Amino acid sequence: QVQLVESGGGLVQPGGSLRLSCAASGFTLEDYAIAWFRQDPGKEREGVSCISASGVSTRYADSVKGRFTISRDNAKYTVYLQMNSLKPEDTAVYYCAAAVSLCSRMPNEYDYWGQGTQVTVSS
Repeated sequence: QVQLVESGGGLVQPGGSLRLSCAASGFTLEDYAIAWFRQDPGKEREGVSCISASGVSTRYADSVKGRFTISRDNAKYTVYLQMNSLKPEDTAVYYCAAAVSLCSRMPNEYDYWGQGTQVTVSS
C-alpha cells in the first residue's frame, strides 16, 4: 500500500520555526522526486519546494527561498521541510507529493499525495 503521511504542523508565532516530515511507504522512495505544496482556503495550490530522487538538486519558490530547506533521508523513508523565519502568509495546509520523473510545479504531474498538515503562523 502506497502512503505518504505528513506531520509536524501546528501553530507558531511569526519568526518561529517548524519542521515538517513526510513519511513514505509502499514504493521505492529513492526513485521519486518529492515536493511540498501548500494551499489556503480559496487559493490555488502552490508549489513550495522539491528535491530530486538523488537529493542533489533542490528547488524553492521565491517566497520561501532562504527560509525553508528541503532534505531527504531515504534510509528512513522520510523527507523533511525545515521552515524558519515563518510569516503569517506561510499559513496553509502543507502537502507532500511524489513523482517518478522530475520535479514539477504542476500538481497533476505527481503520482502520490499525503493528507496534508496544517501550519498556522499568527501572533
